[in-house]
Amino acid sequence: MSLLSVDIKWAGYQADKKIIENIKFSLERGEIIGLIGPNGAGKSTIIKTILGITGHYEGKIIFANDKDYSYIPEKPVFYDELTLWEHLHFIGAAEEMPETEYKAKANELLEMYRLKNYAHQFPGSYSKGMQQKAMLIFALMTKPSVYIIDEPFVGLDPSAMKLFLSSIEKVKREGAGILMSTHVLDTAEKVCDRFLLRHEGHIAAAGTLEEIRQQSQLSNGSLFDCFHVLTEEINDVRV
Repeated sequence: MSLLSVDIKWAGYQADKKIIENIKFSLERGEIIGLIGPNGAGKSTIIKTILGITGHYEGKIIFANDKDYSYIPEKPVFYDELTLWEHLHFIGAAEEMPETEYKAKANELLEMYRLKNYAHQFPGSYSKGMQQKAMLIFALMTKPSVYIIDEPFVGLDPSAMKLFLSSIEKVKREGAGILMSTHVLDTAEKVCDRFLLRHEGHIAAAGTLEEIRQQSQLSNGSLFDCFHVLTEEINDVRV
């Protein structure tokens, strides 16, 4: 059984306004799906519909393990009155993790992402990159079967991006599935197994890179080149 099955007929934030339509895919174990497209293409709306927070939709969203997922939003969200360590303590308590387990995992991740010296400060005072790293730590704390990540590369410096990608590859090898929304096509091409290419509310193409190349008729094209060709074809049809 797929870790996540998505069949969205339509969805939006108002009952009379459809933002996305006809979105259908599944996420398998040990797989990274890249949800690709520019800002405004509906990527975040797809994610919010999966999470059940768009308000209006028709379709089916099925998690194999009772919504066993971690979500990393594009804009970090914190409790103003809690330090980073208190956030981690809260996660451990909410997930009923043994104290020794959550402390060991928290310290490991804080060390890895170089935030140990800032653990007792408020994340709201962090830089954008530090806040993004804190959100990554939260997601990695509980080892969910599904990771849903919205624009993970925003604010990360090259070393933090490399660390994030290695972390994602590790959980992938352990059998997790990752749905990752991004407009950073060159990085997505290197790490994703399959792609959903979004353009102006529509799916321009879907599949592996080889399948995307076939659909765009670019046998050796980059993901960027294929996306450009496919979206230009859609625009030509509409003219």
